[in-house]
Amino acid sequence: MRFLALDRRSFLLMTTALGAGALSWPWRARAQDGRALRIRSYSDLQVLDPLNRLAQPEGDIMDAIFSNLIKAKPGETWEWQLDAAETIEEVDERHIDFTIKKGIQFTGGFGELTAEDVKFSFERIADPKNESPYKDDWAALDRVEVKDPYTGTIVLREPFAPLWTISLVRGSGCIMSKKALEQAGGRFTTEPPAMSGPYVLKEWQPKQKTILARNPDFYGPAPDFKQVHVYPIEDEKTAEIAFEAGELDFTTISLSSLPELKANPPAGTRIDERPAMSYVWLGMNVDNPALADIRVRQAIQKAVDVDAVLEAAYFGVAARSTGIIAPGLPGHREITSPARDLEGAQALLEAAGVADLALTLDILNKTERTSAAQVIQANLAEVGITVEIRPHDSGTFWTLGDESAGDAWKDIQLVISRFSMQPDPSFATAWFTPEQIGVWNWERFDSKEFGDLHKQAIVETDPKKRHDMYVRMQELMEQSGAYVFLTHELTAAIYRDHIVPGLLPDGTARFAEFRLAK
Repeated sequence: MRFLALDRRSFLLMTTALGAGALSWPWRARAQDGRALRIRSYSDLQVLDPLNRLAQPEGDIMDAIFSNLIKAKPGETWEWQLDAAETIEEVDERHIDFTIKKGIQFTGGFGELTAEDVKFSFERIADPKNESPYKDDWAALDRVEVKDPYTGTIVLREPFAPLWTISLVRGSGCIMSKKALEQAGGRFTTEPPAMSGPYVLKEWQPKQKTILARNPDFYGPAPDFKQVHVYPIEDEKTAEIAFEAGELDFTTISLSSLPELKANPPAGTRIDERPAMSYVWLGMNVDNPALADIRVRQAIQKAVDVDAVLEAAYFGVAARSTGIIAPGLPGHREITSPARDLEGAQALLEAAGVADLALTLDILNKTERTSAAQVIQANLAEVGITVEIRPHDSGTFWTLGDESAGDAWKDIQLVISRFSMQPDPSFATAWFTPEQIGVWNWERFDSKEFGDLHKQAIVETDPKKRHDMYVRMQELMEQSGAYVFLTHELTAAIYRDHIVPGLLPDGTARFAEFRLAK
């Protein structure tokens, strides 16, 4: 379907009708003059502390306001580039020397960024007492040795494969001001006590927008745009309407819209397509009484028509996945996915003594998830299972399985989830270990073998052995009956032709790397 041509009033009425009434769009600052870059994000921020951040959109903001030693480099291949580090060198598999650029200043009067801040930041996430969901990013860290204010050594207990692809380059590698964090009581949520990146957090209007402004004291080249306005719009279709109305400069788009947009792009726009590493799946809470019998879960696995789900949700553009690890990464399973088997599903339900089962299916309230859920609902009805679809906004959805957020986790039965990825398989498996039960492991899948393999694989240097470990981990997930693997999606975006987006190989946006076209 072609974008709708809407004036501002029609746009606001449409977004209200689509459930986006909370959005309040500002006067259109034009990106052409470098004043403001307007970008859509799929959820609002909740936590900007690297210790316990939640979703990828928060990571995008953190990337712009904090420094790392190194950061992922935009482009078509996975590479890194220096950030706060003047130099960084792997002396051997367990020792990495670094030198920090002199003169990097934290905001808030907290002084210069030093090697002591690097030590504090990395060890803070690694420390089990802090209970960071991201502690596995520094699982092999022994300590950071500080030699002087600008030099130090990262000391590992053992080789650590994800160090250069995950730990250093993204959220767990953000460098916090030790002095600022200690003064703030050790943690923060949406108000960073000190920043040092190319942008600073100027304003957060919950559920409306986040405003980033150039950091006047940034140590590197100033970004092209004076401000970045980040709009939390959960549904891609709503974002597409906002883009057509002139309210956005860059947004990812729904895959159902991609064929038509490629054939008939709006004037003055360009489209970017990239293979995604994210993964989408149907999960089942094994601790819920209705799903405690593995035969019931296996029946659901057999009854779901994955191809029909993908056709409805993604118009057949997204390929079916064979696990949580995407093609091109160690551990990707090159197998033929099982065909739908209604007779087998019915036989399993009969063996379990289950008839007229009623279940709930929790989803993020967006078009593709709704379409997928409706197909799953129809699929399961064919074997006598009634499904109630329960849509949620992002603020609610991403806390459902978190025991620290309340008792909602007890009510989870079926859930469609999507996790973002980094270019190492450990970032996929980290969330399904026994330690993650009640945090991100909402299926409450409890496998000691899986947890042991995850720990072994992140220190294994033999590519073949590492690959086989990750294959086995996905087999264990499937055998538990708690997972129906759906897709890795595809990342597609549309943007104004006067900007050059700063995108990583999987389409992740680096706000500070967006440029004005020459």
